[in-house]
Amino acid sequence: MQKMLALVDAPVFTEHRAPAGHPERPERLHAARAAVARVEGSFGRADLAAREATDDELVRVHTPRYLEELGQAAGRSGYFDEDTFYCPASVTAARTAAGAAIVATDALLTSAAAFSVALVRPPGHHARPDTAMGFCLLNNVAVAAAHARAKGIERVAIVDFDVHHGNGTQEVFYADPHVLYVSLHQFPFYPGSGAADETGVQDGRGYTVNIPLSAGAGDAAYAAATDRIVAPIIEAYRPQLLLFSAGFDAHERDPLAQMQLTERGFAELVRRTLKPLAPEVGVGFVLEGGYDLIGLGRSLEAALESLDESAADLTDFPSQPRIWSAHERDLARAQAAAAELWQVG
Repeated sequence: MQKMLALVDAPVFTEHRAPAGHPERPERLHAARAAVARVEGSFGRADLAAREATDDELVRVHTPRYLEELGQAAGRSGYFDEDTFYCPASVTAARTAAGAAIVATDALLTSAAAFSVALVRPPGHHARPDTAMGFCLLNNVAVAAAHARAKGIERVAIVDFDVHHGNGTQEVFYADPHVLYVSLHQFPFYPGSGAADETGVQDGRGYTVNIPLSAGAGDAAYAAATDRIVAPIIEAYRPQLLLFSAGFDAHERDPLAQMQLTERGFAELVRRTLKPLAPEVGVGFVLEGGYDLIGLGRSLEAALESLDESAADLTDFPSQPRIWSAHERDLARAQAAAAELWQVG
């Protein structure tokens, strides 16, 4: 029996129109939509309508003052910072993106679908509780995780493989043991956070796991990071819901970073992360970055195909014969930091 994939999308996401030359452009979503269409035969599919997130849902993550400031930008054009633009439709798009992540999560929590994909713009993981940042207006995956917690889920895991560290998501859950945040990202790099020793505070200490990787990391390094750190922690944490902050800008084609992942590397990252999960755990993808249209489309397609249990294993993976010494050092530092709470290695 085919497992069900819930897809949540909305026309308003392409109305969030970038200034000329900005990399976070509507064409990204066209590429992502085409990728989902190419995997239709692998799953049953339910197309779900997005909606705007309510203030009550957003205030679990964002401050009332910031939501008020965001509302004042509705219908206008400008910049929140030098990277983060808004146009007349942007606030509606952002609230609908957060709402789409909630709808996608509800499909998992009710077992209406085994997997979900929220094809959203603007992205979210840099959005902090009190400000927009890094192309992001509202933190979609954090809103989804907070919604799951409000629904009674005790343990939510977020695995963020966007090439940039999700500083906003980390900040939201830094003291919270009920939301495990794991990030694989280029370091040092924008936004400057995500060092291995950033592991959480108070009751949340150890529940933030950063795996900062030097430029040039490819399929082998990411596979090793998943096998040595991510999968053992996921197995030990036993999440009741797993959300991927799914950015595809670590692809070798991407113009905004210096990583060397291929679409096969993204597929293996997802497959190896899911391997220790209990079969009944819902898995959601919330779209983040990815600025080369070919790399984005191929990588999302491969990641979704990796969910198909009938698909053949990639027996010749990884394509890179070895891991560079710099990346071995990166992994050793991340393992040492994570070992404070988890058995990794």
